[in-house]
Amino acid sequence: MKATFIAALLLSFATLNSAFAAQLVNNTDGKEKIGVVSVGGAYTLDDLSEALSRKADKQGASEYKIISAAGNNKLYGVAEIYR
Repeated sequence: MKATFIAALLLSFATLNSAFAAQLVNNTDGKEKIGVVSVGGAYTLDDLSEALSRKADKQGASEYKIISAAGNNKLYGVAEIYR
């Protein structure tokens, strides 16, 4: 169940457009990891991804990879950020 949720989550993030400054990536080979960001209180997966992107951008990242997302009524998530 958890694996299905994460797979669906990643697929939904892959459909986002490139309007965000920091871009969502799946392959991080050769990229420089500069840290981790987290957010909470999102109502949708799109809101969660957008909030992670904004926070990654504020930290100077050009890309981010979501490593966890969970919640019931409100979602929280964590992403590694890359330059």
